[in-house]
Amino acid sequence: MTLFRTLLAGTGWVVALTAIAIAADKPKITSQDQLPRFSYPLKGKVTEIVTNDAAYAPLAAAVRADLEKLLATYEIADRTTLQEILNTLMLLDVHAGKFDSALERLATIRSLEEKPANKYTAGLLVESYMAARRSGDFSSEAAFRAAFQKLYASKLAALPWDIVADNVKQAKAGAEVGSEALILGSLESSVQPGVDKTGTVSGDVAQGLVAQRTVVAHLLPLKAERVAALTAYVAANQKVKADIWAARDVSLGNSPQLTPVVVAIWDSGVDMALFPKQRWTNAGEKAVDGKDDDGNGFIDDVHGIGYDLKSKPTSDLLVPLDEQQKAAYPAMRNRTKGFLDLQSNIDSPEASELKRLLSGLKPDDVKPFIESLNFFGNYTHGTHVAGIAAAGNPAARLMAVRITFDFRMIPDVPTREQAEREAAAARATVAYLKQHGVRVVNMSWGGSPRDIEGAFEANGAGGTPEERRKTAREYFQLFRDAMTQAMADAPEILFVAAAGNSDNDASFAEFVPSGIDLPNILTVGAVDQAGEETSFSSFGKNVDVHANGFEVDSTLPGGERMKYSGTSMASPNVANLAAKLLAVHPGLNVDQVIQLIKLGTDLSPDGRIRAINPKRSFALLEVLRKESKP
Repeated sequence: MTLFRTLLAGTGWVVALTAIAIAADKPKITSQDQLPRFSYPLKGKVTEIVTNDAAYAPLAAAVRADLEKLLATYEIADRTTLQEILNTLMLLDVHAGKFDSALERLATIRSLEEKPANKYTAGLLVESYMAARRSGDFSSEAAFRAAFQKLYASKLAALPWDIVADNVKQAKAGAEVGSEALILGSLESSVQPGVDKTGTVSGDVAQGLVAQRTVVAHLLPLKAERVAALTAYVAANQKVKADIWAARDVSLGNSPQLTPVVVAIWDSGVDMALFPKQRWTNAGEKAVDGKDDDGNGFIDDVHGIGYDLKSKPTSDLLVPLDEQQKAAYPAMRNRTKGFLDLQSNIDSPEASELKRLLSGLKPDDVKPFIESLNFFGNYTHGTHVAGIAAAGNPAARLMAVRITFDFRMIPDVPTREQAEREAAAARATVAYLKQHGVRVVNMSWGGSPRDIEGAFEANGAGGTPEERRKTAREYFQLFRDAMTQAMADAPEILFVAAAGNSDNDASFAEFVPSGIDLPNILTVGAVDQAGEETSFSSFGKNVDVHANGFEVDSTLPGGERMKYSGTSMASPNVANLAAKLLAVHPGLNVDQVIQLIKLGTDLSPDGRIRAINPKRSFALLEVLRKESKP
């Protein structure tokens, strides 16, 4: 339920991680796959759950019982999973008026949050709501809202701006665009079709539904007051964090001594026309789908390989746009910019237009709007990543490796045939990389077994939740095994993977590729311009280093530039550094490149962050080069 996570993040009450006192003899859950699956009967409209207490109450009671039993029965090793469980229970308590219980859960949550910004902002909105409700017997709802705004503003004012600025800006953006129509439209589009077929919802979806009841009933009505308080706080403290990255940057000149380095961008596709001097070329490669420049059966200037949504080979290294999509691209590009500007508190024409558009969005308009944003987000993603990977390195030779992502709210039903094609495509891709001397691969994408389970449920397919879990595991393992073995068989290639943007443990969630642990893979988390961990970055033992993943400027198809945020942007910053080291010293092996990057990092006082420092890595390279001279 991606939209649920997005909406929760936007409200500012995304809760922190938590831990529960657990008896030593409880069974231990060490991966997401081991969690029990729940299922609940549900007839009629799912929107009734979030708008009507009569429909909500039975599901809420069943979800509460299962979650409390889950906590009592198992030792759950993953803090993020505990966070999600406690978050749901806290919101159930809020709607039931059990404020003491809700506050106890929130206190536990905050006490174990490791990210400083999240520790301060976790549950702030819910806490302010409860404090306002308890502060008096109000004669009118308007009086209550005024009391809430005052309390919320006072709590915001007490926060350390330098630490929480990005979280607060994101909360402000979420408050400005959030609406009941957006929630209901999403549910009708993404959940209702599956419910209509099966008459049930899984535990994951049920938790989202009951949580949204609290949002709709208690938090959305305070939108104006929230926006006013957040706007005032931002205005009073508006200042830009110091940017550490410009001083650390290493830009290679056009020295004839640089050695070309082939860097593969394994992503959603790249507009290769934007990199005429930095693109890898394999002249005369045979066309895979009959397309060629001069009719001789060959594509004369191949710059990589691609696979379509069905994992079948295609010669299009960027998803081709039809005429309608071409016409829509400028507007959708601006809407994307507007959304990013909202998150960054930039008062741009694009941000104003997006707010106007979202405020008038009807439930029936939500599906086409979100799918369009998803499509054009995918369309621009790979080119943006490529621009980061190639920046400041004339020796980089970019190879596009297109993998096609579904943008629809209801994706295709997973099949074994498709899983086998995806596994085969992964093996074939790595073989192609090896054949053509690729040294560095950037992979700013990921998937997990839960994604497959979600696709089954969205289509009302795959049987019971436990049957979906089993089948999803089978299909996922085909791809994971293929990826793991292929990368292990290419020890001469450095694979750089984005950790993920779910604020969770990549290894517990079993993300691929970031959850794979091999000597020739670097997994990258995101920090902001000041080198502080972002609220969204995934973490865990597999995350090796961190790089700038906040408002990173790069190019889009067609040549315009825009700032994107995510571990997707942090990863190519590390790939960029690796390629520069190899351009200067092509004799480095993968282990040496990794060590130069790791040893050059700055370790945060709490040990969570290893922020790359390209200048320091190059200084270490000079030491290595001097030591290696006879």
